[in-house]
Amino acid sequence: MKPAAAPPRTYRVKSFGCQMNVYDGERMAELLGDRGIAPASEGEDADLVILNTCHIREKAAEKVYSDIGRLVLAGKQAGKQPLIAVAGCVAQAEGEEIMRRAPAVSIVVGPQAYHRLPEMLGQAVQGKRATDTDMPAIAKFDALPQRKKRGPSAFLTVQEGCDKFCTYCVVPYTRGAEISRPFAHLVAEAQKLVEAGAKEITLLGQNVNAWRGEDDRGRRTGLAGLIHALARIDGLERIRYTTSHPNDMDDALIAAHGEVDKLMPYLHLPVQAGNDRILKAMNRQHTAESYLRVIERFRAARPDIALSGDFIVGFPGETEAEFEDTLRIVDEVRYAACFSFKYSPRPGTPAATMEGQIAPDVMADRLQRLQARLAHHQYAFNQASVGKTCAVLIDRTGRDPGQWLGKSPWLQSVWFEGDYAIGDLVEVTLADAGPNSLRGVVTTPA
Repeated sequence: MKPAAAPPRTYRVKSFGCQMNVYDGERMAELLGDRGIAPASEGEDADLVILNTCHIREKAAEKVYSDIGRLVLAGKQAGKQPLIAVAGCVAQAEGEEIMRRAPAVSIVVGPQAYHRLPEMLGQAVQGKRATDTDMPAIAKFDALPQRKKRGPSAFLTVQEGCDKFCTYCVVPYTRGAEISRPFAHLVAEAQKLVEAGAKEITLLGQNVNAWRGEDDRGRRTGLAGLIHALARIDGLERIRYTTSHPNDMDDALIAAHGEVDKLMPYLHLPVQAGNDRILKAMNRQHTAESYLRVIERFRAARPDIALSGDFIVGFPGETEAEFEDTLRIVDEVRYAACFSFKYSPRPGTPAATMEGQIAPDVMADRLQRLQARLAHHQYAFNQASVGKTCAVLIDRTGRDPGQWLGKSPWLQSVWFEGDYAIGDLVEVTLADAGPNSLRGVVTTPA
């Protein structure tokens, strides 16, 4: 038992990692807001701090304990200790170990159980430490409040979990098996988001294109059918989705990129490596060639599509020649954007005990070379965009008065000037390109 505490009046959610964690963080904030707990102001010490954790990066658990230590030290200096909750994938993986190692933590809650956060908070206020890492499929969504998101862009989780069991990945163990949310629930939530001001919705899932359900006429459908339905919502201007798996791509989803105007010309499709032996060791279940054929089909359906991916360098046993196969696939696809990482072992995953672990300096060298190649293609994509006219959705202000920043249909950062507001869709001509952003000129002055 810990000493009883006053009910929190303010909270802060610190989310790490993927966009699904951002979504979960927003939903936890909505749960707390429904109970009269307000977000802490900038610079204000919150009464409740939720560390919404990610287990993908190296030493993720140790970083959580470091964050907990910093919160405890800051609390001592301020003379007031916050209630600390650890949520997300590290909470799921570590469970009671967090309670043992970090006495300052009052709540440990996994990503499938955070709908129970208010109940657990009530226990914590009474001095009872609470842990919940149950994985009850998608029960949490029925218990969450209606969406209150305000802003031009919003996330919508449609699918959770993973059945792929890539040998480097902890997601099947921290998020559970693949499960799809019901079609009607998703359409209703999307409608609420649009009513709250969203003009763009990004559909989320560990393997988002594995989503399956029954539409409003009782017919089995996949992600393409859901996208077609969401496109009929008045006020919704843009639809995106991430992250996809090459093995779950179907003809209907590929065709949707040429059929649905609201579906943006952008695809995030991780390949991870360009060598078939490494892909097999990763248990990726696709080859470099089959991946490239999927890319060809997308480009046939939507010739201007921007492509993004994920890469891991230094997977156990990777030779220099096998790494060069990855560079070759990068040159063939010509990605508009990418995420790339050095391999790092995750406890409990098969790859962590494989022979041939790569030396850190070799991995660092390969990552530097890969990122230079990726940056080259990203800059080339931006340069090829100069002269295009497109709509930009403003999502924030720029550094200077009258300057605005937003996203092009190809998810590029674009800045321009004029008398506008966050949430406006503004038609601009892309005038200049840098490595990471473009300058736009408004085609019709405000």
